[in-house]
Amino acid sequence: MRILITGGLGQLGNELSRCISTGRAEIGPIPASYADADVTCIDYHELDISDEAAVDAWFKNYGPYDLVVNSAAITNVDGCEKDEEGAHRVNADAVGYLARGAEGCGAKFVHISTDYVFPGTDPVPRTEDDQTGPISAYGRTKLDGEKETFANCSRTFVLRTAWLYGYVGKNFVKTMVGLGTKLDHVTVVDDQLGNPTSANDLAYEILALADTEYYGLYHCTNEGTCSWADFTEAIMEGADRDCAVVRCSSAEYKENNPQSADRPAYSSLENRHLAQTIGNKMRPWQEALSTYLANMPALAKNPSWDDLTQPAK
Repeated sequence: MRILITGGLGQLGNELSRCISTGRAEIGPIPASYADADVTCIDYHELDISDEAAVDAWFKNYGPYDLVVNSAAITNVDGCEKDEEGAHRVNADAVGYLARGAEGCGAKFVHISTDYVFPGTDPVPRTEDDQTGPISAYGRTKLDGEKETFANCSRTFVLRTAWLYGYVGKNFVKTMVGLGTKLDHVTVVDDQLGNPTSANDLAYEILALADTEYYGLYHCTNEGTCSWADFTEAIMEGADRDCAVVRCSSAEYKENNPQSADRPAYSSLENRHLAQTIGNKMRPWQEALSTYLANMPALAKNPSWDDLTQPAK
């Protein structure tokens, strides 16, 4: 099997390549069809996916592939608000180029989307059939990326996920562990609710789905809903940090950070389509977080565990 992974240096890209190379994820073994796979992980310095000619040339020169996974994106929500046009080039236009390349060489195509395609106004977990309505530039560009995927590749899986964290690169969990080492308290929003999700668990379900022909739209997050403040308290407790969590409202946060983009108040997802096809193996978010914190000393990079555990000078 020949596999291309874009965003190969990111959180998800690293977990995908690690799962393929080891033959398993934290949930369990991945399909045997990935044994001895030829995996190419690329990032921006190797291919600018927003350059249509460059993407076409890549597939011509290095293809064909059996599977293409696009885990590249501009995920800085506030940054997207400042440059929606630039975000659209990567989060939407580039997705169409990659999907077309996959279609042209007969590959399956996996694209990663987000809970932010929903407005967050209804406090019930969203299913794949629910009406979208993004309230931020990030959400709008990611929704357009979904449309580009389905318009350009007939063998497509789109997976919406949320609050992702992995062992490589920066994320909310690492940030809170670092702050918990240096501060006696942190202030965190308590009225935005969603699903913390392990990149390793997401990688497992991506590989399981891509081994099938159950093409379509999927929600894929760890099980259970919490607020950012709830999540932070679990992180501090799990990492053994003596750091209090001070809860605040989104309105209070916005008052102190007026340039920040609006976030959905309730963006919890239900993995309904997974359950109806290959089965929903995603773990409760608390269990996935516990495993992650236990593994961080050995696996955390950029920043490393040592970086995170150094007290302030």
